[in-house]
Order: sequence, then structure tokens, then C-alpha cells
Amino acid sequence: MTQHPLSFPAVALATSLLPDPETCWHAVQRRDRAYNGRFWFSVRTTGVYCLPSCAARPPLRRNVDFHASPEAAEAAGFRACKRCKPRDWQADLGLSQPVARACELFDAADADTPPSLAEVARKVGLSSGALGKRFLAELGVAPRDWLVARKRERFRSALRGGASVADAIYGAGYGSPSRVYENSDKALGMTPATYAKGGAGAHIDYTTVDSDYGRVLVAATQKGIAAVFLGDDDRSLEKSLKQDFPAAEITRNDDVLGPRVKGVLSRLYGRKPSALDAPDVPLDIVGTAFQWKVWKALTDIPAGETRTYGEIARRIGAPQSARAVGRACATNQAAVVIPCHRAVGSSGALTGYRWGVARKERLLAEERRRSSR
Repeated sequence: MTQHPLSFPAVALATSLLPDPETCWHAVQRRDRAYNGRFWFSVRTTGVYCLPSCAARPPLRRNVDFHASPEAAEAAGFRACKRCKPRDWQADLGLSQPVARACELFDAADADTPPSLAEVARKVGLSSGALGKRFLAELGVAPRDWLVARKRERFRSALRGGASVADAIYGAGYGSPSRVYENSDKALGMTPATYAKGGAGAHIDYTTVDSDYGRVLVAATQKGIAAVFLGDDDRSLEKSLKQDFPAAEITRNDDVLGPRVKGVLSRLYGRKPSALDAPDVPLDIVGTAFQWKVWKALTDIPAGETRTYGEIARRIGAPQSARAVGRACATNQAAVVIPCHRAVGSSGALTGYRWGVARKERLLAEERRRSSR
């Protein structure tokens, strides 16, 4: 199993995981704040781009496009919405002003000489210890881990943008190529050359099968399962896979993935318990150390039961990190294998689910029915 940090630890997936269009559109219709930072949408008739939670009048679907970052939206010719201020999405996620400002200061610094925690803490009006506690509470990671994740994301972004491996290494702030190649599994899940431009050179097999909950897509690298998606049709599921791995070699291979599919369906129908790294469903997915803690806690929830984000936060020893727990659930790419459908809001109400709240409700209902036998 490979564990990889993401950009803006556990907060921004904008540079790597753009949800499928159907999911994006539903989030826009709901004005779902949980998707702020995961994508931005533009409206051709107004020429602006917005956060999913924007309170402006809902646009028509035919006029809407989705973007992985503010920069991508602006490169397409759109200007920032003055109402939702889409470049300030960290504040909309509920980050306190000191933490949001600290992130900006760390991110704006020279990659070779990042400021010290004490220096940044002084500028935001906190002690080093207090700022460290705020990071853990609001983002789920320490400032040092945040800086490591940002360096790795600068490296990945440069490769995706077409930079040479050498330029990407030194531009990201690494002192030598050996440091990157020694840790390429942690930084990329593959060597730098194969990761460049969305996984060019990497090979991913996938298949789709029918289930009582709609269509299921299972995709895997040689290391393990890279994605488990739930949906209504193969076309949208395949499109989502290609968006997540735009330059990888993706091949439909129904035969080779038979054992992996069997393992996924065993979890879907409750024939096997959830497990983070079971032999029949090994995972090769992206996540921070904090996200892996959350995902492990999700697999410990008995089938048919639910836990609030706050309860999960307390379970992993980070009681003030309920928001970060919610974001970790939203970034899970292995539906059912990692049972994020068992996480609910503070009131116990079913909250947003990438594969649809109705599907989440049915999964839980079936689990309860099986458990009551």
C-alpha cells in the first residue's frame, strides 16, 4: 500500500482530483461547501467563475464548465466572481484567519528557503506552539508536514506542466535528485518520469460491472486498486477515471481484474468486513497521513452503523479536526472498500456523498438489514 501526501494537506485537491462532471453539477446545485477547493465552475453567459457554494442565481447546465483550479478557469478566459471570491476558498472552508494567512505565507515563500514556523507564527500573531495546534485542529497535519506536502505538490505540478525532471526537482526546492528518487513512492506512487503529465507511462487496467447499487468501476495499477467508483453508467465512470489519470495508459481489462472485482463486491454486499489493506483489495491510492488515519477509522465502524465526523476525529486523537475528517471522507477514491458512507454530519443527517446521497442511504439501509439477521 502506498501513502502519498496531497497538496494543501487534506484541504485542496484542485491540482489532482477533479470530480466527474455529474458530481460537480450536483454540488453546484446544492451549493455544497464540502466541494470548495475541489473544483471551480465557470458560466459562459456571464464570463465569471465561482466556488461550488456560490449563492448567485443558479446557471443553466449547458452554460457551465468545471475547472481544477482558479488558474485553469482564468486561463480559459473567465474572471473571478465578486460575490463568492473563488480565490479565497480556504476562508470559506472555515479555516481561521491565522491558519489561512500562514498557509499563504508558506506557499508564497521561496521554495529553497521557506520561512521558519516561528517567523510565520509571529506574522500571524501567534506563538509557534499555538499555530502548530491550530494546523492540527483545522487541517489535520502539523506545519512541517504541510511544507513537505507543498514541496511534493510543486514537484508534481511541474512535471504535469511539462517541465523536465531536473527542473522540477530543483524548482520544487529539493537539494538533489537522489532525495526525490529515494522517496518517489511516497511523493508520486511511481517514478518521476512515469508520473509526469498525469501519469504518462503508467498503466492502469479497469473494468465495470453491474450491482444492486448501479454500475461499479474498479481500476488498478500493478501495486493495487487505484479507484472504485459508483455511478449510473459506464461512460461517466470512464470519463472520471480519465480525468483523474489524464496521461496514463488506461486499458479496459475485464479478465485480469476479476479477483479485484470479487473483493470489491464482497465489501459492497457485506460478505467480507472492511479492511484498509486486505490481500484481496490492496490499495494504491493518494492520501496524507491524516487521511489514512481517517480511512482506517472508517473501516473500524461496524457495518450498518455510522459515526459523526467529530466522533471519528476523537477516535484518531484529533478531537478538534472534524472539518478535516469530513474532507478526508470526501477525498476517498475507493468507494465501499473504504466505507466513507458510514460517516455523517454532527446531527446524524446524511451529508454529501460523491456517489449520491440516495446511494449512501441505500448502502446503510442494506447494511442494517444484513446486520439485523
